[in-house]
Amino acid sequence: MRLCIFCGSSIGVNPAFAAAARALGAALAARRIGLVYGGGNVGLMGILADATLESGGDVTGVIPHALVAREIAHRGLTHLHVVNSMHERKAMMAELADGFIALPGGFGTLEEFCEAVTWTQLGVHAKPCGLLNVDGFYDALLAFLAHALEERFLRPTHLEIVIADADPVRLLDRVCAWRSPSVARWVSTDEI
Repeated sequence: MRLCIFCGSSIGVNPAFAAAARALGAALAARRIGLVYGGGNVGLMGILADATLESGGDVTGVIPHALVAREIAHRGLTHLHVVNSMHERKAMMAELADGFIALPGGFGTLEEFCEAVTWTQLGVHAKPCGLLNVDGFYDALLAFLAHALEERFLRPTHLEIVIADADPVRLLDRVCAWRSPSVARWVSTDEI
């Protein structure tokens, strides 16, 4: 099993973010779950990769040529794929992974996570999507999703796709146990 982890190329200001990345990396390795991630050696990406490797885990990075120097491609990975574009990066990470988790991050992390959730929603794949909600980092996003449900842009089964937890080990347990809700049937807005 391999999980794709989306996270920031920055460490952020809260030390809990780096601690959560380290804990998740160690937990992945302890369970023999391979890590697939963006291939960088900086920020939470580098911390996560290093923690997984230091614990004896398998780490696959996928990075576009344009970001090799900018994100400082991690040269100590088990596997490093250098691809031509961000689209190719996301497609390869999705193909290699059996599920997804987002740690704190910015636009890229959010975009990648939302695409993975959308693909599960549409039935493109049936893979779990978890948010590591460290110190409430994703509270505003979860509130927005609840608001979208109230406004009938989401169905309850759509919210079941997103697994949120503040604890890395507990989130990993929940992601590994997840079973896809039936969400792929197209419906009119009247049915929502």
